[in-house]
Amino acid sequence: MAESVTNPPPSSFLKPGTLWSKTQQQTKFARECGALKSIETEYQLIEQDGIPFIVRTKGNLKRKEQARKQQNQQEQKTGKRCDPFQPYESAMFVGDISPSHICLLNKFNVVDHHLLIVTREFELQTELLNMKDFIALWWCLQEIDGLAFFNGGRAAGASQPHKHLQLIPLPFMADVVHLPIEKAIATITFQDSMGTIASFPFRHGAAKLDLSREHSPTAAAEMMLQQYHLLLDRVGLKRDKDSQQVGAYNFLATRNWMLIVPRSQDSFANIPINSLGFAGSLFVRDLDSLELLKQITPLQLLAKVAFHNC
Repeated sequence: MAESVTNPPPSSFLKPGTLWSKTQQQTKFARECGALKSIETEYQLIEQDGIPFIVRTKGNLKRKEQARKQQNQQEQKTGKRCDPFQPYESAMFVGDISPSHICLLNKFNVVDHHLLIVTREFELQTELLNMKDFIALWWCLQEIDGLAFFNGGRAAGASQPHKHLQLIPLPFMADVVHLPIEKAIATITFQDSMGTIASFPFRHGAAKLDLSREHSPTAAAEMMLQQYHLLLDRVGLKRDKDSQQVGAYNFLATRNWMLIVPRSQDSFANIPINSLGFAGSLFVRDLDSLELLKQITPLQLLAKVAFHNC
């Protein structure tokens, strides 16, 4: 059963045009008080089929791994779920988005201003996205031009069971890469708003979004939800009557398109993959994994954690 959370009055919701400034202010505060635990990385670009994959080598994972270990120990000790979003850490709180969602900073961020769009009441990360999720998502995308994503289940890279979308502002890396797969997306020939990326050697589906910032969150959410359902059907993830997903998947979206990739496993050769991998951003733990990735190639690595094209 979902834990009850008190809804704030509408007057406390973030006002239009304030999300970016609130994000910057809260990031500064969280960093100064030591609550924000950014993970330092080194990177290099590996280009394949016109996609400049950003491959980061994680420098300091100890704090994140220690936090996850403590969470697991607490759950084993108490026999209860330990939810970092309920209650959330006050220093991570950016604001109330809607009656159903709040916005938090990602405590262990690699990219600056990485946001989490979290359900106010507990819902499982394996529940399908719904109208309320898309209303909250579009409200944020109107405010910040970014890449939104959702890791649907453990095999898709989800690390927390509490339902949350994520948003990273664009560009990915200023003066280096705006969005690695943007040229690949531009090659899609959409038919009835649906298409695929020719260079992706695994099952996936993309949908065009004819949206503008003038669309209200409700109107945009209706269109996004419809395309989302069509994509799920297209990639073989038929919807469950109880709103639970029937298979793990990664979901990515911008103001202009969305992409869904069904997942078979969460990693290959100790290289973890979440939604960002399919956007062209990969993470390896050490130089040995980096060399292995170069041998496998990024697209073939992604194919090993997805499914073959039908």
